[in-house]
Amino acid sequence: MLVPMKRLLIEAEKQNRAVGAFSVGNMEMVMGVIRAAEALRTPVILQIAEKRLKNSPLELMGPMMVSAAKNAGVDVAVHLDHGLTLDCVKTALGLGFSSVMLDGSLLSYEENVAVTKEVVFLASQTGATVEAELGVVGGNEGDTAEHIITCTDPDTAADFCSRTGIDALAVAIGNAHGNYPVLPALRFDVLEEINKKTVIPLVLHGGTGMTDGMFRRAISLGIRKINIATAGFDAYVRASDACLKKSPAADWFTLSAAAAEGVYNNTVRHIKIFNME
Repeated sequence: MLVPMKRLLIEAEKQNRAVGAFSVGNMEMVMGVIRAAEALRTPVILQIAEKRLKNSPLELMGPMMVSAAKNAGVDVAVHLDHGLTLDCVKTALGLGFSSVMLDGSLLSYEENVAVTKEVVFLASQTGATVEAELGVVGGNEGDTAEHIITCTDPDTAADFCSRTGIDALAVAIGNAHGNYPVLPALRFDVLEEINKKTVIPLVLHGGTGMTDGMFRRAISLGIRKINIATAGFDAYVRASDACLKKSPAADWFTLSAAAAEGVYNNTVRHIKIFNME
């Protein structure tokens, strides 16, 4: 069933776990994530970032994601991740997304506050959840520009949440998008202070490549949503490659099923970690 993301985060807080937010780019990825969520009877978040829309157009992906959520046997939120423009946010809300994010983390602080408040107003018209980001998560979200990590300041985070009225805050604690060349040195001390000074669920981006222990410690310090993007796309490719190596003449139907299975297995693995199993 399609639900606001905020509902899932509140439940996760009560159960001291995190909700997996899985980025998808086509039908097989959507199917793999939903099947895993239903198998484990655990709510999930389907999401797509604006910078991925050149490969996966929102007018095609959006209705499919929303339909999958509505027909799922568990609660599912549909989220616009790292929105870059208000137009994209408006389009996502119009398609029925139950959560949106406009990433203003590279703007000045006051500009980030202003644009986030506008997104909060827009989302209030449909009852959608709003996520925002403060500090700079490293790596990139689909372009060639590498963002240098700037950790979120706990006092600024408290002010930002108070002034904007957001529902969830993505924090920078040494995490980065994409594959880590080496394990990140996460600032759990910073996360602990942010958690003490804010009263909303916290979000961890750049989850691909972190250890199980890192995830569990982050969850214990207030992380309630964890983004998994690169790991899902990589699992899709690896499963497809393995299928073709095993059966070079495989037809589309066999290849499609293999790709969805790869995403399913990746999703199951992460859901179990996030459920603190």
